[in-house]
Amino acid sequence: MRRYRSFVLGDPILFGLVVGLAMFGIAMIYSAGVLDVPDKTVTGAWRQQLIWFMLALMIVPFILRVPIGWLEWAAQPAYAVALLMLVATLFFGGGEGTAASTKSWLTVGPLHLQPSEVAKIATALMLARVLGEWREPPKTLWGLWKPIVVVMLPMGLVMLQPDLGSALVFASILVWCLFWAGTPLSTIFFLVSPILSLFLSISWQVWGVYIVLMLVLLLRRDAFISEKATIWLANAMAGAAALPLWNKLQPYQKNRFMVFLDPMIDPRGAGYNLIQSRVAIGSGGWLGRGWLHGPQKRLAFLPEQHTDFIFSVIGEELGFIGVLAVLGCFGFIFWRLVKIAERSNDPFASLVPIGIFGSWFAHVLINVGMTVGIMPVTGIPLPFISYGGSFLLVNLLAMAVIQRVAAETGRAR
Repeated sequence: MRRYRSFVLGDPILFGLVVGLAMFGIAMIYSAGVLDVPDKTVTGAWRQQLIWFMLALMIVPFILRVPIGWLEWAAQPAYAVALLMLVATLFFGGGEGTAASTKSWLTVGPLHLQPSEVAKIATALMLARVLGEWREPPKTLWGLWKPIVVVMLPMGLVMLQPDLGSALVFASILVWCLFWAGTPLSTIFFLVSPILSLFLSISWQVWGVYIVLMLVLLLRRDAFISEKATIWLANAMAGAAALPLWNKLQPYQKNRFMVFLDPMIDPRGAGYNLIQSRVAIGSGGWLGRGWLHGPQKRLAFLPEQHTDFIFSVIGEELGFIGVLAVLGCFGFIFWRLVKIAERSNDPFASLVPIGIFGSWFAHVLINVGMTVGIMPVTGIPLPFISYGGSFLLVNLLAMAVIQRVAAETGRAR
């Protein structure tokens, strides 16, 4: 009986949704390869995705056997291995797709691995272990130094690749885990405020108002003077560093930000991807053009249609109803993750689903946002749907970990 229970899914509905999304993703990747002018790379992508999917399903039963205590112990070595992989990527890595000029991928024989995806899950586990040791949330920013270091190490290595999109995912994992661990919202706000200052510095008038308001808020904050001064100086330095950082960006990164503001600045260059994505999604209407029949996709006007812009294919072929169904499915997955976390009495087990939630939430938000033009194009894939074998494998194994958490803390209802 004990042997049987080790394979019981903690939340069968959640697992079914994830597996269903992965199978739907394989179908959409197949559709993305149905072109009037065949492209061998895109046409055969669905077969490789299917192989990774089957491999993940074979490994899942073994993950379901691993007790939560073992996962907590393995968090440190997994985190260390992930950091070593990120360091190796800086020396031996290469780029693919819209991130061809970055060092984001490691090639091991016939396999292409993206260490940043492994690092996201490893960081979520390590962060859950660190925050799980809290007796009570710290009342000052100085008390957050451990979780900040845990996240900043892989985040900094990813930024050196450079991969800004994945770096934002690490920030999302940190924010959601801190929130779930009981950190006051005001403390989280002041922690991320330098990032906000960096983006607002695009307009010196807006940034000037912001920095004055920040000074007022800090004067009203009940904290040490050293903490207040550090926060304000960090915001001021972030604003002052905006121009030097902009000058250090690669040309393609600058173009992505510029076309985000106005894609017609370079309609045949950097703005081409966004323009074609909007056209594809808009042409789908309510019910879409039908599976396999998207004209923008078939004529190869839509770039990276099987990876970064798979959501555009969904919008073109399945229309608003299809897009709504996919987003609703993701929303339901996020809700189930939160319910699993709520039911756990163990701090580590409760934080693991939230860390993975933070990763998937950022991926969905950024990927969907960039296809419709409300976020810059950053090369972030859509979980379970975009082509990417190692990405699919890591996320399905993360789901297996969540199933183990749910099984040990009581079946989710």
